[in-house]
Amino acid sequence: MRPRLPAPPPALGRVSIAALACGALLLAFAGASSAQTGKGSAAALPRTPRPPDAQLYIISPADGATVHNPVTIRFGLKGMGVAPAGVDVPNTGHHHLLIDVDPPPIDQPIPKDDKHLHFGGGQTEVTLDLPKGHHELQLLLGDKNHIPHDPPLISDRIGITVE
Repeated sequence: MRPRLPAPPPALGRVSIAALACGALLLAFAGASSAQTGKGSAAALPRTPRPPDAQLYIISPADGATVHNPVTIRFGLKGMGVAPAGVDVPNTGHHHLLIDVDPPPIDQPIPKDDKHLHFGGGQTEVTLDLPKGHHELQLLLGDKNHIPHDPPLISDRIGITVE
């Protein structure tokens, strides 16, 4: 009998960075350990291998684009599949959107805050409001435990301007 995958949550609609940050705070207050949130000095954790030819990229908006709120960001992945967080299926992962921040340590869970957005339900796009100005966006694929793969699968960084 095949294991039943949990149903993904409804697709994210238009959300604000503040709303996502509130979700991160709720996780912290719900008793998340330092290893779960990527904070603290936990020892390096095991990493999941990934195919060498896999590619992660931002489909849209294009690098250098000028956009208006709400901004829809579409995620692309080749050579691997998308699975919800917590689901252990080989050659899969889930998206994390990095906003105006460098990639986190590769041997720890990806932080969850307003600069590191998690899409553990398997979502492949998000529509959100970003503050006006220039922003740098990058995707990082995480395994079932939100830890980057070995080697990490990270997209090129793109720059957009929100008017």
